[in-house]
Amino acid sequence: MNRPRRPFLWREAESEPTRDSIKQTFIRHIQSSLAKDEFSATNLDRYQAMCFSVRDCLVERWVNTQQTYYQSNARRVYYLSLEYLMGRALSNAMISLGYYDEYQQALEELGLDLEELAELGVDAGLGNGGLGRLAACFLDSMATLELPAYGYGLRYDFGIFRQAVRDGYQVEEPDAWLRLPYPWEFPREEYLIPIRFGGWVDEHRDEQGRLRHKWRDAHVVMAMPYDTPVPGYGNNTVNTLRLWRARATEDFDLDDFNAGDYIGALEHRVLSENITRVLYPNDSFYLGKELRLKQEYFLVSATLQDAIRRHLVNHASLDDLHEKAVFQLNDTHPALAVAELMRLLLDEHGYGWDQAWQITSGSMAYTNHTLLPEALEKWPADLLGRLLPRHMQIINEANARFLDEVRRRFPGDEALVRRLSIYEEGDTKRVRMAHLAIVGSFSVNGVAALHTELLKSNVVPDFHRLWPHKFNNKTNGVTQRRWLLACNRPLARLISDRIGEGWITNLDELEKLGPLCDDAGVHEELSKVKMQAKHRLARMLRRKHGIAVDPSTLFDVQIKRIHEYKRQLLNALHVIHLYCQIRKNPRALATPHTFLIGGKAAPGYKRAKLIIKLIGDVAARVNGDRDVSPHLRVHFVPDYNVSIAELLFPAADVSEQISTAGFEASGTGNMKFALNGALTIGTLDGANVEIADRVGAENIFIFGHNVEQVAQLREQGYRPRQLYEADAGIREVLDLLASSFFNPNAPGLYQPIVDSLLADDYFLLLADFDSYRQAHQRIDQAYRDRPRWCRMAVKNIAGVGFFSSDRTIREYARDIWKVSSHPIFVE
Repeated sequence: MNRPRRPFLWREAESEPTRDSIKQTFIRHIQSSLAKDEFSATNLDRYQAMCFSVRDCLVERWVNTQQTYYQSNARRVYYLSLEYLMGRALSNAMISLGYYDEYQQALEELGLDLEELAELGVDAGLGNGGLGRLAACFLDSMATLELPAYGYGLRYDFGIFRQAVRDGYQVEEPDAWLRLPYPWEFPREEYLIPIRFGGWVDEHRDEQGRLRHKWRDAHVVMAMPYDTPVPGYGNNTVNTLRLWRARATEDFDLDDFNAGDYIGALEHRVLSENITRVLYPNDSFYLGKELRLKQEYFLVSATLQDAIRRHLVNHASLDDLHEKAVFQLNDTHPALAVAELMRLLLDEHGYGWDQAWQITSGSMAYTNHTLLPEALEKWPADLLGRLLPRHMQIINEANARFLDEVRRRFPGDEALVRRLSIYEEGDTKRVRMAHLAIVGSFSVNGVAALHTELLKSNVVPDFHRLWPHKFNNKTNGVTQRRWLLACNRPLARLISDRIGEGWITNLDELEKLGPLCDDAGVHEELSKVKMQAKHRLARMLRRKHGIAVDPSTLFDVQIKRIHEYKRQLLNALHVIHLYCQIRKNPRALATPHTFLIGGKAAPGYKRAKLIIKLIGDVAARVNGDRDVSPHLRVHFVPDYNVSIAELLFPAADVSEQISTAGFEASGTGNMKFALNGALTIGTLDGANVEIADRVGAENIFIFGHNVEQVAQLREQGYRPRQLYEADAGIREVLDLLASSFFNPNAPGLYQPIVDSLLADDYFLLLADFDSYRQAHQRIDQAYRDRPRWCRMAVKNIAGVGFFSSDRTIREYARDIWKVSSHPIFVE
């Protein structure tokens, strides 16, 4: 099942790895690459040798891929993202190549376990959540669809922190993912690129009397690329993820050292290399903001210079750059690419403004990922001007020309001019990065149908009025190769046995499962697959975290970044409600429930961290109650990451997608859960709306206010205290929370939460509480009816074919990028 059908462009069978050749290359790498033998090799050595063996299969395809792109003069896609959550690479690479079974059998003959070795792989936390995982899914789909595309990001020394929980509180620990050699990356020192900060701008006239600008006395940091192969499934395409690391121009100042200033001798290097030291420095203080801005510029400058270098290999000038390259900006973080490409064209390559703007605005495309105003970045103009003085001049000029156009089209409407301006005026003048991205791009897309409509109507309505042709929707998707084929092999086998393997590259094929939704044999096998997944998860939770779960209970799972709008607090309040009900009536739940909640809170987000503490305290009380724990258990799963997700998604019975309507752009966890047969309880928010349409309203548990009702409630004047007074269940939960019941050692700890809910309840937890409670009651009843539940699960799997990242990327390629596939031939 795991071997892709070989198209004609694959090598002949005799050149494919066999068990014997795999064992030979494995032993060769143990000896020649690691200088070990069967007596001295550790499991880590064996893991490294296996990675090198698989890598050998990728390298020739990788080289041929890049040669094909040059020889065909392909139009290329450059995907700029500050985050990537790629997950472990070994199993994914073997599955993409079609050799998983051969490697597994070869290792078994050597007395080794492939899954055990694969767990030694690093799960690099180069992202914070959905944004980074989406980028990884997109890279997989670009390679599988044979598109000439590159991912660009930063090679952080320390990724998103490792989360420990001590006394119930989140504790952040450094994620030193590079403490051991990473076998999948290739350093490319020959492509070092200088990146400048600070200095001043010299204005002068050239021989033709044209005004020119020279950036002088800037501090220079070198960007060093590290390349990681990204294999496509069932083809010879191996694309590239290029991550930039900051390097000092000089490693060591010998004069300072000889003068006795041993710290000063290394100061320049340390300050320079801090740029890629850590993902998302705390930007609640000025130096943190400065470092974050440096990271964003470092990424775009290195990437654009690299793309220009590559373009000039086949082209005499940059006149047609916008015809041969498209830069996809993954949210506002890379928005400085607009100003940087203008600088490179104007100052480094001698273009005039009009032609430079034509090239720039013809090659930039912007994806918006948020409806939260605080997530639309706005940089203080004085900070940006100090770090990037030339870019401020360019932004000033671009803004002036843009506002002139606005005034021509809408004369006399200065309020509109102020709303559209790239600058936000006020006590602190700020550069609105979303505005810069929209002004400088030819395409602006949202990531779910509802999100795109809200983007056009609520977030940037004036821009939509000005340029409706720029706006389009590209609903997010996930790669079925990782999120079903790799992470849930028993379910993948069940599906392939029933409908064939076409779904692996065409997820719409899952529709063929629809007629089997009442098949008793499918129900029985699906139940066995789910139980196997629960047992796998249970073993991991006990081994790594000492958490004991009962696989026979209903697994209700909420895993995502901890944020108030995602409403983990609503989940916790409902668990408290269930606790109270079971104390009164042990039969309040028809089915025993296990609630699993996981996710990380931003280090400076105090309320989110308090919610984690509350979940832990509720868990301690519930799980420690002998009368309640047989019916209800709660656990917080620490250090949620891709590898843990690969166990949680297959094991879940219920998927919690409960954000306040109008706040979630899309979500992709909802898609992964449904793909693995979990049923969704959710609001009509983000992609939940489209999932409900695809799987059928009868196969999903929708609750709560929708976007229009939320707006109406706020307009009418929402008074949460009235709900507290009218609803005995809400009152009981909040009174218990306000007491010292859950934390007797810290009375009043949760009073701020209660006060906030009763005062304004901005995210409408109390407004949606009763509807949420009723939806859970429907779940409890449905789960008891096993044929009905299995039928709903099959319907969910059959209905989510639309949510493949392959479909999303086809739409990007067709509608925005205008690129076509380039098959790779291996001679």
